[in-house]
Amino acid sequence: MFRPGPTRPLPVWERADRPLLGEVLRDGGLPADTIESALARQEREAARLGEILLAEGAVRAETLAQALARQFEIETCHGDMRPDRGLVRRLGPEWCLANGLVPLRRWRGPVPLATARPELLRTHAQRLRAAVGTMRPMVATQEQVAALVAEAAGPELARRAETRTSTDESCRSLVGWAFRAKLLVLTLATLALVVAAPQTSFSVALGLAILTLVANTALLAGIVARAPEHGPQIPRQPARNVVPMRLPRVSLLIPLHRERAIAGTLVARLSRLTYPRALIEAWLVVEEDDATTRAALAEADLPPWMTPVTVPRGALKTKPRAMNYALDLCRGEIVGIYDAEDMPAPDQLDKVVAGFRAAPPEVACLQGRLGFYNPRANWLSRCFAVEYSVWFGVVLPGLARMGLVLPLGGTTLFFRRDALEALGAWDAHNVTEDAELGLRLARHGYRTELVDTDTLEEANCRVWTWIRQRSRWLKGYAMTWAVHMRNPLRLLRQLGAWRFLGVQMLFLGTLAGFLGAPLLWTLVLLALGLPHPWQGLGPLPSLLISLTVGLSGVMTLTSQVLALRMGGQSWLIPWLPTLPFYFMLATAAAWRGLIQCITRPFFWDKTAHGVSPPDATPPPRARHPA
Repeated sequence: MFRPGPTRPLPVWERADRPLLGEVLRDGGLPADTIESALARQEREAARLGEILLAEGAVRAETLAQALARQFEIETCHGDMRPDRGLVRRLGPEWCLANGLVPLRRWRGPVPLATARPELLRTHAQRLRAAVGTMRPMVATQEQVAALVAEAAGPELARRAETRTSTDESCRSLVGWAFRAKLLVLTLATLALVVAAPQTSFSVALGLAILTLVANTALLAGIVARAPEHGPQIPRQPARNVVPMRLPRVSLLIPLHRERAIAGTLVARLSRLTYPRALIEAWLVVEEDDATTRAALAEADLPPWMTPVTVPRGALKTKPRAMNYALDLCRGEIVGIYDAEDMPAPDQLDKVVAGFRAAPPEVACLQGRLGFYNPRANWLSRCFAVEYSVWFGVVLPGLARMGLVLPLGGTTLFFRRDALEALGAWDAHNVTEDAELGLRLARHGYRTELVDTDTLEEANCRVWTWIRQRSRWLKGYAMTWAVHMRNPLRLLRQLGAWRFLGVQMLFLGTLAGFLGAPLLWTLVLLALGLPHPWQGLGPLPSLLISLTVGLSGVMTLTSQVLALRMGGQSWLIPWLPTLPFYFMLATAAAWRGLIQCITRPFFWDKTAHGVSPPDATPPPRARHPA
């Protein structure tokens, strides 16, 4: 008679009745009241007990790792680990990153398995055994896991980060040699027309520039009419099914590049956030070949909720590619973006979480306001501060109230992670990935709303670096418009006629306005009675042109004064007459960006940080109506 042999007992890490971490820590000498306090917080926060204790400084990272090893009856990782490339590929490197698990090389016996999240071992035991076989788990940090996965599958992860966005919505499939050849042919044809018929060419170009001015003025008038002083800032629908729940985890992506001394300042500024530390995970995203920043972070005393992550080398080097790579590491329901020099308001994450809870599910993004902490540095920083005040205080709220697409800013952005992943995250090849993502969100039925919170950053206050930064932005606008207009009828169906028209005015209108500005400047000659191709046009056309230019100036000035008064920056009003010279720099940047669309379409012109320190007198926080 057959009798089955004794059943082999499951290892502790695969059993549901394993010891509780609190008991292990208490046996190790941690006071019981400290553990009870952390458990009470766990009822309100979506965090593990160890994360809460670590964030509060009650335990050190090494102590927690040893306690987890005792809880799951596994060992801790040592320093000479190497990944098993074949097993990593079998599991999927992105899956390994997302779950904090990586199989290691073995000489004999079970496969060593480094894990930053041992509680997932039981959940994934079946998949792991099918791919790996017999395992010997060991506790590792998430930084160690990320480095091991990158070592095993760096090229694959780099390609994935570069191609997460679908081909038909990415400029990687647009800006090839054929596209550059078309632009070059169009440029040469335009030059030939100018040489063959200069008078006619000038008249047509100036007429188009005036039409662009009329369209941009009409849009600005609509925006000013719907500015925050005239009603609620956010056109919010009633919340649905809002119920009390534990606070969610927030993942912050902070791309860094060639930052020598930003680490200490960054830690100090983000440490002012009042959101529970155990629910914040900040990923400091650094390129593999950026030895400067990696060395600075290695020397920095980073808190446990801040972790460096190294992005493997790839075919290009852009901020969106780096964020695409780091997105697989994020565990938060909400993903936020900060720049290296950002100084967010302390309660910013609290407002963001509350905003998402109150918003309907189709609101996938919240955009905060940006300002500068060094507006008094020089003339350029003052003009830049005026421009940002208008954009974030008047233009974006006005666009939101008009129901138009919101071009996002590159920082103080917060997304529902599931929506971001469903869209394919950021277009790694677009050098203005923020504005492009705002348009892509709208195309797929998502909405962006504005959140009443401010982040201060460093104003670019050097002329050449400002032109380089602005040329990158305008180059990205051109590429975004070209990508999404490859199939205009499809875009029209997805957005509707009103928002489709808004996209033309926002993207194409902005570019055409800056590119055509030199033609409008020639009207000064006409007004002064000096020689001009349109001399002798007649009184009525001249009057209409004068009225158009005058109305544009009045609307621009109105928006600037309104924004500065709402933002508590009335001291900048005397500088408004100098802004035409500031926007001349933007015209130079636009032409530079257009040339780069042909010569260097994917080149990321890095903006230097830490050049200008904060003003001695901090700028006031904006006083926008809620």
